[in-house]
Amino acid sequence: MHMTLQALSDAAGVSVGYLSQIERDLAMPSLGTLAQIAQGLNAELNHFILAPAIDTGLSRASERMVFSVGGSPVSYERIGADFAGNQLSSFVITIPAGHRSEVFSHEGEELVYVLQGEILFGLDDDETTITPGDGLHFRGIQPHYWWNKTDRPVRLIWTGTLPLFRSRTPLPNETGMPQATPKPATTTKTKPHRK
Repeated sequence: MHMTLQALSDAAGVSVGYLSQIERDLAMPSLGTLAQIAQGLNAELNHFILAPAIDTGLSRASERMVFSVGGSPVSYERIGADFAGNQLSSFVITIPAGHRSEVFSHEGEELVYVLQGEILFGLDDDETTITPGDGLHFRGIQPHYWWNKTDRPVRLIWTGTLPLFRSRTPLPNETGMPQATPKPATTTKTKPHRK
């Protein structure tokens, strides 16, 4: 991909200055910003993020790896398998007390099911609190965010058609030339989740 920072800025809706900071490892973009950059590059979000893979359909709580992206306090546990042709990504997500996401809007659909805690969920111009046992299914194109306004972590199951953290084998770029695009976000891998 040969693209100037200005062209990427125009395509992704992210400022040239911020793209330059990301490129020089002076800033860590959020998932939403990475999604904008990926869209501007006509690439999938997983181009930037590698996550632990699950080769089979069975995901045991005692064996799942817990990971986070960059310096984010939000942690993820992959519970969906990553096989050829699959359409869904699925994770148990833990959102710490006080954390508020940015506003997301993307293609596809999402389903959120709260396991523990309560979280304020914004969808379009509405806000609602969802608690254990509550589920919310919506189109990803609707602007949405979450906010844990409590003093306790929230655990929820997130499933969606957005290819979030699909595992892949890193490939060299097609031309073999250095790319003037943001570097992949790092994934911090931690020990398996234990109950």
